[in-house]
Amino acid sequence: MLLFSTCFCLGSFAQTYLVNGLVTDGSHHPLAGITVKLSKTNVYALSDSLGKFYFQLADGSYLIQVNAMGFHPLTSKIVVDGKAVQMVLKLQSHIRVLKEVTIKSTANEERMREESLNIEIIKADFIQRNLGGSLMNTLQRLPGIKTIGIGSGQSKPLIRGLGFNRVVVVDKGIKHEGQQWGADHGLEIDQFATEEVELIKGPASFAYGADAIGGAINIKAPVMPAPNSFGGDVNLIGKSNNGLFGTSVRLFQRKERLFFDGRFTYQNYGDYRVPTDILYVYDFAVGLHKNYLRNTAGGESGIHFNAGYVTEKFKTIFYLSNTYSKSGFFANAHGLEPRRVDTELHDASARDIMMPSQQVNHFKLINRSTLVTGNHHLELELGYQRNFRQEYNHYVNHGYMPAVYPATMNIPIDLEREFDKQVYSLMAKNQVKLGKHHLQVGLNGEIQDNLINGWSFLVPAFQQKSLGLYAYDKFKVNDKLLLHGALRYDLAQLNLFSYTDWFFSETASGSQEKLLRAANLSRNFNSLVWSVGMNYNAGLFELKANVGKSFRIPIAKELGANGVNYHYFSYEKGNPKLDPEQSYQADFSVAFKTEKWQARLSPFFNYFPNYIYLNPTSAHDYFYGAGNQVFEYAESEVMRYGGEAQVKYQFGKQWGSEVLVEYLYARQLSGDKKGYTLPFSPPASALFNLTYSPQKFLGNADTYFSLDYRITSAQNNIVPPERKTAGYNLFNFQAGMRLHIGQYPLSISAQVQNVFNTRYLNHTSFYRLISLPEQGRNVVLSVKIPFNFKHHP
Repeated sequence: MLLFSTCFCLGSFAQTYLVNGLVTDGSHHPLAGITVKLSKTNVYALSDSLGKFYFQLADGSYLIQVNAMGFHPLTSKIVVDGKAVQMVLKLQSHIRVLKEVTIKSTANEERMREESLNIEIIKADFIQRNLGGSLMNTLQRLPGIKTIGIGSGQSKPLIRGLGFNRVVVVDKGIKHEGQQWGADHGLEIDQFATEEVELIKGPASFAYGADAIGGAINIKAPVMPAPNSFGGDVNLIGKSNNGLFGTSVRLFQRKERLFFDGRFTYQNYGDYRVPTDILYVYDFAVGLHKNYLRNTAGGESGIHFNAGYVTEKFKTIFYLSNTYSKSGFFANAHGLEPRRVDTELHDASARDIMMPSQQVNHFKLINRSTLVTGNHHLELELGYQRNFRQEYNHYVNHGYMPAVYPATMNIPIDLEREFDKQVYSLMAKNQVKLGKHHLQVGLNGEIQDNLINGWSFLVPAFQQKSLGLYAYDKFKVNDKLLLHGALRYDLAQLNLFSYTDWFFSETASGSQEKLLRAANLSRNFNSLVWSVGMNYNAGLFELKANVGKSFRIPIAKELGANGVNYHYFSYEKGNPKLDPEQSYQADFSVAFKTEKWQARLSPFFNYFPNYIYLNPTSAHDYFYGAGNQVFEYAESEVMRYGGEAQVKYQFGKQWGSEVLVEYLYARQLSGDKKGYTLPFSPPASALFNLTYSPQKFLGNADTYFSLDYRITSAQNNIVPPERKTAGYNLFNFQAGMRLHIGQYPLSISAQVQNVFNTRYLNHTSFYRLISLPEQGRNVVLSVKIPFNFKHHP
């Protein structure tokens, strides 16, 4: 309107002529939305989508000015002399490196405040700062989270002392399914491909399914790239203890609605070192060459590719990943005879992988689609997984197995065990807000097929089908009080398939026959579980409470195991009559937060009418187990309670401190082990942290120096065949900075784990039964280099 009125006035007094202009950048691309102004006037024009602008001017000399963000200012002179004028304004880019601006979102804090469950949200910077040998090792710095360590590269999670099939790991909305029943089986998760993790302590069965009786680890899908972006990052990592080196490279691109995001990860490591040169494996002295734990080397690789289509109300994304690992088992702690290890051959190199060893490949394909329509938020997830695991070892005969492996066998002589699991998953849910109610209804379905192979038998092949339906309501009473309620109903069918020995055994009657180790078995299960809770948020004060019931169906190993577990020198037998495991729980949380103080106390109570556990007996098996002690799965009444405490204090802008405390008590109230605790019950511990973040260090680099001091008490409350574990003190140091090289931030993180090379035993370690100490001093260095390419819409 201003331009129109100005031109009208000019035209009233003099003849005017058209000035036809074009605005471009240095690469001759047209620029839209650029303001072009006549100097010393209020007359201006705005370039259109093709970069064109127009003026009507009388004869005369004029100065045209352009000031646009991201470009150098431009002044150009034109002369109108009785005819139309054409001109091109070419703007030169102006790059400015500005001080880093941190935008803090309160979405995660609000989620934690509004959930009745005990939730912790872990971001990518925490993972980068505390990188361990695996994602689970990284997370165990948090109170209530522990791992069952399996050497330098593998581990599995424990939440408040519960693990295996009692903890669900959810990856991008689909339950991650491997061979998680085995203490020696780690999780096939790439921590470099993880940006955000939700830790749910306590039963989360109503949302994630029956196996979440102990809690859930929810690995969130990566954030989509920004519109019209093209870039990536490079991660480099090295560790001193086991000579690990690795890299993870990411590349992404997005238009307005289409995007892709890919990552490749590779790591290679050697045998790791412990602070001792001799071990006693069941009273047999084992010397260690230069403190190396022979045959614990390995390697990992991962390929991840995400692609999707996104609009304002609809998006569909495909996630494809394949992770592969190959690693050795400690040679002197696997098999029936640790003295047969060829130490000269193993000690020749710290990086070779010899038998016993394992190879695991996990392929995963997921599609996740969401639709927002009206007041509804719909989600649908479909998943396919294949977990292919092979364990290799020298053939060792026991029981009636032939002394020489038959040449006619179609199973390779070094293939001890093989598991091939394929899983089809479905998740659908709808969220809707109705007044003060936030409703969610959903279902989870899953089909598992697990085949076995190898010359050794422990767990039969099986097929499992399950379906769960749930409804959840969050009712907002007022601005301070929220009430929660959930119901879930599950159906499951588990079919075990028979297995017969490939060799002849002598029966009690003196005849020779191939014995039936596992019979066909079909079991059906169903259960109704519930949960109610409340949140009270009053400014600086927060209170949570949740009570409920959950259940878990017995797994194939618990029902049908019948063989030697070479890692524990034990003979394990399942019980086909086991009932579904039931659990009643109560979780509480009290929090207080000010500008300088943060404090949270999270107690819990847990009661199992029929906890399923592996019970050692007085019997020994001579048919298959070479005289090893027999362990049988049984049920007992169990009570558990404990909690975590977190206190943070910020002294000022540069100094901060933190104290993390955890405690767990468990006791069996019935059965053969009445009065004892449960296996893998972690001892009480406390972590004290002091962090210094100088504001001016190497210019304006974002820098931190952090020291962790962990005190762990002795664990004298054990269940045989566990052994008591002495307490220990441990120091870990972290430092890091974020520098700017040109316009790109460079993140450098360093750790010194076990600073004083302390010799200590971790009570939840896989190798704790042979008194194997944890890794010695380990220096970890990681570098993250992001990059972006110029991209035009």
